[in-house]
Amino acid sequence: MVPYIDVMLVLLVIFMITAPLLKEGVKVDLPEAGAKPIDPEFLAKHEPLIVTIDSKARLYINFGTNPDKPASEATVSARTTALLRRDPQTPVLVKADTTVPYGVVVRAMVLLQHAGAAKVGFLTDPIRPAARGQAGGGAD
Repeated sequence: MVPYIDVMLVLLVIFMITAPLLKEGVKVDLPEAGAKPIDPEFLAKHEPLIVTIDSKARLYINFGTNPDKPASEATVSARTTALLRRDPQTPVLVKADTTVPYGVVVRAMVLLQHAGAAKVGFLTDPIRPAARGQAGGGAD
């Protein structure tokens, strides 16, 4: 019985140490919008290029090495150009934190357009329905 307890304690320590290190992507607080989602069949054929702008206005790109590390504008431009030459149908999306100034988002869009993107879309969170009994529900 005692060896099993030791094994469990070692596993517990391993999970406690590694769990904080396992993060997915870059943390971004997306704005809410009632936008229509992209067709899943289209996304199955063409993986989107996503440029992320975090709260500190750093750029990230999901293609190439180290998508979780900031990329320079030159790197984003070069990778976008290369990808769009291979597949011009690739959807190009911007995922920007709500706290990022508008000018930073526009600069990223212009960078993507100069790299060959004909259309640039935005990633948003869906609008959450209001809880019952809250604003918007008046009695007439």
